Amino acid sequence: MTSDTPAGRRFRVFRRRRSAPSRARRRIGAAVRMLAALALAGGVYTAFAPGAFAQDNTQLSAAAQEGKALFDNSCISCHGRDARGVEGRGPSLIGVGSASVEFQVGTGRMPMARQEAQAEQKTPQFTGDQVKQLGQYIQELGGGPQVPAGPLTVDPEANPGTLSEGGELFRQNCTSCHGFGGAGGALSSGKYAPSLHDATADQIYAAMLTGPQNMPVFGDNEITPDQKRAIITYVTYQLQQDQDPGGVFNLGRYGPVTEGLAIFLVGIVILVFVTLWIAGKS
Repeated sequence: MTSDTPAGRRFRVFRRRRSAPSRARRRIGAAVRMLAALALAGGVYTAFAPGAFAQDNTQLSAAAQEGKALFDNSCISCHGRDARGVEGRGPSLIGVGSASVEFQVGTGRMPMARQEAQAEQKTPQFTGDQVKQLGQYIQELGGGPQVPAGPLTVDPEANPGTLSEGGELFRQNCTSCHGFGGAGGALSSGKYAPSLHDATADQIYAAMLTGPQNMPVFGDNEITPDQKRAIITYVTYQLQQDQDPGGVFNLGRYGPVTEGLAIFLVGIVILVFVTLWIAGKS
């Protein structure tokens, strides 16, 4: 049977008619498999990233609902709907936790007046209760670190070793940026480490948990909660109450520049006058 015979032509037509449905079935099967794969990927993403989807208001606590109302009125323009962030304006807040919100909003750093190298501390625009409500909303929205309930300082009289432990931990982990006296210091690119003299215990704990600005995050595996309380006790009882071990004339513990300037202005001048007095007597 040759291809030019009538029988051959009929065979080719039959084969084309038979193969057409099979190609259509293959295309439909490929489309179905692709849709199934996309649905599976979406289900896995939804299961392992629940914070990417906002909770319904009915699932939020009363405090979180109040916080959502505050967020929608004051924060949504930069951080976006459901705190997912807005490119070029503000980052996503999913997963930052209430600790970050309480530090940034409670110290007046947020909302920012303008984009700068570092958010400056200002008078807070929200009350303490409103800050807690905002933090609760972000916490329920995506989870994250929280400042523990209860006292964050330890009575140094009841625990005499707390101040020494806190001081040692502070010198090891904090003085490179905040200085030995907690007065702060300059960093690179226009940033700086703020003074700790007015910081509250909640703010210090939240900063250690979240690492704002250039500050590293000190997780509980690096510095335990008890060690964090010791550091806070040292700062609040020792540095903030002018009980620095340097004494009354500690020169702010700003470092060798201040001490060198004081030695030059006081010590060298005294030596010069003493030398002139001795020369005059002789």
